[in-house]
Amino acid sequence: MASKDRNALAKTNPAFSLASGTLAGAVEGFATYPIEYTKTVSQFATKAGAKPPNPLVIVKDTVAQHGIRGLYSGCGALVAGNALKAGVRFLSYDHFKSMLKDNDGKLSGPRSLLAGLGAGMTEAVFAVTPSETINRTKLIDDAKRVAPKYPRGLVSGSMAIIRDEGLHGVYRGLVPVMLRQGANSAVRFGTYSTLRNFVQGSSRPGQPLPGGITFGIGALAGIVTVYATMPLDVVKTRMQSLEARQNYTGTFDCMRKILSNEGVFAFWRGATPRLARLMLSGGIVFTVYEQSMDLLDRFFDK
Repeated sequence: MASKDRNALAKTNPAFSLASGTLAGAVEGFATYPIEYTKTVSQFATKAGAKPPNPLVIVKDTVAQHGIRGLYSGCGALVAGNALKAGVRFLSYDHFKSMLKDNDGKLSGPRSLLAGLGAGMTEAVFAVTPSETINRTKLIDDAKRVAPKYPRGLVSGSMAIIRDEGLHGVYRGLVPVMLRQGANSAVRFGTYSTLRNFVQGSSRPGQPLPGGITFGIGALAGIVTVYATMPLDVVKTRMQSLEARQNYTGTFDCMRKILSNEGVFAFWRGATPRLARLMLSGGIVFTVYEQSMDLLDRFFDK
């Protein structure tokens, strides 16, 4: 049986959304982790008024000191966290999308943005904040110390951070994460949905898109997302650092100090590695998700 266009379906199976989103997040997380590592190190390493280190230099130095495995420091945590995040994100997005569709089963651009915003906020609370605070930002930041404070293992490192800082420490930076994830998902899903509907309506009405086209649309959505939301990502990273309690009283204090001490362009620091990551991320995650959903639809609709 030919695969159906899921955009035309009245409702998406929640179990399919969760399973496909989880798979897409795991694949995307592993494939793009070295770029994410480089971006995070760049944001932490730069002092006020200084030029950010070249991403290639960071990669070279990391490999020289720790080998290729150094670029995957904390990778297991990110893959697990990314799988959880993407599962929650796509499950939430499809839920909000079903709620916001009109009587003809179509989703307008503004409503797609709203559905993405809801998905991003949900993802931030239930998956992104604890995952990034414990397993990515703190462990990457701690690993750069001469004498690391926390164990490098996923479980042991996470438990040590929770014992040291408690749940309040785990959810430090929740506001900027919610802002960033809401904006990220709104822009990414809104852009992807608009481009997908345009391509599908003009050349493939009622037919699923090939993987190559899906990848390209997802990559373009990633480019738009980077430049629209980079300031929120920088603030989020600073607020989740090990020194956040000493340096900032809150999210808006962090924004004010970055602006006054480092200038407006500091909000786009790390944009180059993040651009590379989100281009790949957008292409990979939407392609894997769409292909997985199509396979599940075909298998269970016999």
